Amino acid sequence: MPEPLIRHARPEDDGELALLDRATWSTLHAVTPEPEPPYGPFFDERHGPEEYLVAVAGGRLLGYVRIARPTPLASNAHVLAIQGFVVAEEARGRGVGRALIRAAVTEARRRGARRLTLRVLGHNTPARKLYESEGFAVEGVLPGEFHLDGAYVDDVLMGRGV
Repeated sequence: MPEPLIRHARPEDDGELALLDRATWSTLHAVTPEPEPPYGPFFDERHGPEEYLVAVAGGRLLGYVRIARPTPLASNAHVLAIQGFVVAEEARGRGVGRALIRAAVTEARRRGARRLTLRVLGHNTPARKLYESEGFAVEGVLPGEFHLDGAYVDDVLMGRGV
């Protein structure tokens, strides 16, 4: 697989990102119900293309990371959060996710952030290992915060400086 190009999302990426999002939905990382028709657009009034970086290789989108402010408070403006991260099944284990996380750190720095945070489900071992290898540390755990597939799952809070 060629090295992915990481770029900002564009409005015309909406359909392909929506398909990718539905194809990768899993309780390994999602706490919301599985999407069902009729499907809405990927981008909406709260989440526009400017919040997303996408990985492109071979003419198709292989993943995305969403970077947003965790709160609208001025006192929290120095923090950005990863609030969505998806890699296509066929691209996993090939450096696409790592490239997106590194790009997110660079983008957070470019936007003037001092910290980048995220939340990950406790049972999502592959994502947790990736985040840890890229300098994120566990900063808190909300035990049994979600009930997914008949089991209680921890919500793990992670962060790092940028």
